[in-house]
Amino acid sequence: MKVRNSLKSLRKRHRSCQVVTRRGRVYVICKKNPRFKARQG
Repeated sequence: MKVRNSLKSLRKRHRSCQVVTRRGRVYVICKKNPRFKARQG
């Protein structure tokens, strides 16, 4: 998967996408469409 330079732009892909911080990493999780998952850090 291509890495975006900002995960904020990934959040607007879908209504159900949310940005979550876990253990110092930033994740985008999307329950409806799992291919929108992303990780940063």
